[in-house]
Amino acid sequence: VQLQASGGGLVQAGGSLRLSCAASGRTFSGYVMGWFRQAPGKEREFVASIRWSFGTIYYADSVKGRFTISRDNAKNTVYLQMNNLKLEDTAVYYCAKMQDSTHAEYWGQGTLVTVSS
Repeated sequence: VQLQASGGGLVQAGGSLRLSCAASGRTFSGYVMGWFRQAPGKEREFVASIRWSFGTIYYADSVKGRFTISRDNAKNTVYLQMNNLKLEDTAVYYCAKMQDSTHAEYWGQGTLVTVSS
């Protein structure tokens, strides 16, 4: 499955963005899908995941209450709604096919999110 993330951009602190991840090659059915991010000079870190069939969701503590992961079965797309963005949310965000709830099997191409003051 090839993954393509989109929706990144420049936003002021406190603002919102919605990232999308579309798949080509097959559907997400049966998969766990997730989002990771990598800030400059830092390791890639887990953000959120969703089990496609059952909708079970996990979040990193740093984004709980601000980010929401969701899916659209018909569009075979997973989303990351990001609200109340903070400067520390600046990173390249990657969509991932998950190995389990918090570890990725592989990532797609990322999309840059820049939060300004």
